[in-house]
Amino acid sequence: MASSYTETAVLDGELYCLLIRAGAAQLRAHAAEVNSLNVFPVPDGDTGDNMSMTAEGGASAIAGKGKMSLGEAAKTVADGMLLGARGNSGVILSQFFSGIAKGFEGTEIAHVKALAAALECGVEQAYGAVMSPAEGTILTVCREGVRYASEHVTDESTVRGVFADMKWEMYDSLRRTPDLLPALKEAGVIDSGGAGLYYMIEGM
Repeated sequence: MASSYTETAVLDGELYCLLIRAGAAQLRAHAAEVNSLNVFPVPDGDTGDNMSMTAEGGASAIAGKGKMSLGEAAKTVADGMLLGARGNSGVILSQFFSGIAKGFEGTEIAHVKALAAALECGVEQAYGAVMSPAEGTILTVCREGVRYASEHVTDESTVRGVFADMKWEMYDSLRRTPDLLPALKEAGVIDSGGAGLYYMIEGM
């Protein structure tokens, strides 16, 4: 049912909540793997746990809620993530979804072009939340994934297609992160925060 539901060009509050729950579950399932990649900015091995707790904050906020507009659902998720944000990557993740919520503010539903615009708002807010943004991190993966998806939106695009485009470009972006951040190349890993975001989007 979830699969057929996302073969639509329209995103509403119910579908958004479904996507958030799926994304949080996928991130939680890969938290240990993301922890193992954690070398930047501090090699404390908790990026996966922190990002998962942040995502779960958003998923928990919508649990038991009745029918909501897309704008209401996005704000509820964003508020939950902001309250549950842990660690640098968790904070950036929460800011990304907070920006998305601003892009959906006051909307009942959104077509794929509006979805792409809201995702771009998310990238802008995520970058704005970091005093000295470093490339080769979750920020790069986020920006490149959203930009690619936005550039490939057409009149035939679906919600599933937008997230699929994001996922595949984020995968490629992750593979490039060691070339942008010496600490990653030295450790022989990809960026942990970017990997956490990838799994969130893959689930969505």
